[in-house]
Amino acid sequence: MGTVRTAAVIGGGIGGTVTAMALARAGIEATVHEAYPGGADGVGAMLSLAPNGLAALRIVGAEEAVRAAGHPVPGVVMADGAGNRLAEFHGFPGLPATHAMGRADLHRALTEQALAQGVKIEHGRRLVRTDEDHDGVTAVFADGSTVRADVLIGADGIRSTVRTLIDPGAPGPEYAGVLGFGGLVAEDVAPADPGTMHFAFGSSFIGWWRLPDGRLCWFASLPRTEPLTWAEVQRVPAEQWLARLRERYAGHVPGERLLAHTTPDTLMATGPMERMPSVPHWHRGRLVLVGDAVHAPSSSSGQGASLAIESAVELARCLRDLPDHAAAFGAYERLRRSRVELIGGNAAATNRAKAGQAGPPALPSPEQMFGPVHRHLIDWDARVTADGQ
Repeated sequence: MGTVRTAAVIGGGIGGTVTAMALARAGIEATVHEAYPGGADGVGAMLSLAPNGLAALRIVGAEEAVRAAGHPVPGVVMADGAGNRLAEFHGFPGLPATHAMGRADLHRALTEQALAQGVKIEHGRRLVRTDEDHDGVTAVFADGSTVRADVLIGADGIRSTVRTLIDPGAPGPEYAGVLGFGGLVAEDVAPADPGTMHFAFGSSFIGWWRLPDGRLCWFASLPRTEPLTWAEVQRVPAEQWLARLRERYAGHVPGERLLAHTTPDTLMATGPMERMPSVPHWHRGRLVLVGDAVHAPSSSSGQGASLAIESAVELARCLRDLPDHAAAFGAYERLRRSRVELIGGNAAATNRAKAGQAGPPALPSPEQMFGPVHRHLIDWDARVTADGQ
């Protein structure tokens, strides 16, 4: 049994809420401190949770609530820009289906589940600094309030404040060379097998699937050498982005048809596609990072949320089983670094293809593409050793 009894979790997103639930199950009292004044309604586009992420949610009692917030999409079809099918995958026997949902819907489901489990979530708490001594760490917020805990966990996203407190020289997010967009189409203008995510590569990339209400939801990339911030993307009228996308996808099957039937009011501009490069220092003293703050793999991986959930659960196991925070943080990094960096590296290769810097990615077998990622299971009852086993 470890000596950590209290934790301040900075960030109330996916990683932060799951971290707090996992810590509570490990016998550690955790309070979430979120910078924004309210929830995430209407924030973000669509994402997916893979079988490995759902399995990790089962540990903290949130799997069913999250499944109810989305819909199953177990299949994947890969094609080229001319519409030729190249590979198909329909899920592994015995594993749950990947679920698609709005980011805001996932956030709402996790927040409600955390509150139902007794987790405290404080809003309007923007971290500005930490003061650490041999007994604990004090978080100081912009409004002048403070909180004291045994450890402080940075689940504050890809532009993490905690990451810079751990290492002022830490890298920031890496731009992938493309801007992300999505949209909704009411007309049945593209083949969309039920429960199947379709991907079409070529000089341009587009993905799409059918929602439960029959509409088609698509996501695409627009190469751009110089990055724009999310705010800068939002300032460009949707009509202009749609015109650029239609020009880019002219002749693409089925991108041209999907974009032709998308209206400006259903276009979603998600901003620059980014990922975290390898972060040298995951922890320092009583501070540690989890989720996108340390290993955001970009949306091309389909694993961002799932990996954040896995790491939250593994960190809680380490703090539960190891004698002090230093041993726990070291074991946690050893458990997680190689897995998340491998997945992030594969996503970076896909990003280069989307940006037109490389041809379509090679298509290995479904087992090679998804097996080691989707079959990953965390054994909550197994005791963690100091070497991260």
